[in-house]
Amino acid sequence: MSLNRNEKAAVIEEVSAQVANAQSIIVAEYRGIDVASVTVLRKSARESGVYLRVLKNTLARRAINGTPFEGLSDQLTGPLIYAISEDPVSASKVLSTFAKTNDKIVLKGGALPGSILDPNGVKALATMPSREELLSKLLGTMQAPVTQFVRTLNEVPTKFVRGLAAVRDQKEAA
Repeated sequence: MSLNRNEKAAVIEEVSAQVANAQSIIVAEYRGIDVASVTVLRKSARESGVYLRVLKNTLARRAINGTPFEGLSDQLTGPLIYAISEDPVSASKVLSTFAKTNDKIVLKGGALPGSILDPNGVKALATMPSREELLSKLLGTMQAPVTQFVRTLNEVPTKFVRGLAAVRDQKEAA
């Protein structure tokens, strides 16, 4: 079923709004995939905060025209599913993970603002830790010296109390 001009404009507007906030766009070919598999893919995308949509390539080209993702237009051929996310890693993780278990999904490429990725670049991006993981590692690294300092400060009165208890026990024994 084809869309009329107003519906096409609404789709372009919706996708353009997603692209405006995006940090990555990943495209994959979905030829021959069944509905149950697409449902699983959509569920995992929703849980990861990824906007997943099957679009006509001409509408996608219009939506990314004039954005930092404009170079992606050359890769938009064939039946494609678009994963758009505000986290640079999550879209590639969702599609790469799903492509490992389902051979009908073939990664075609992607884009980060100002740079284009080939399928190997998308797979490499998927292996990177997410923003939350990196922030938690950074926080753990920043807390380690403080935690060790507090333990050291706590050790002084603890040793003093243990010494007093040892002297007390020694006097009681004598």
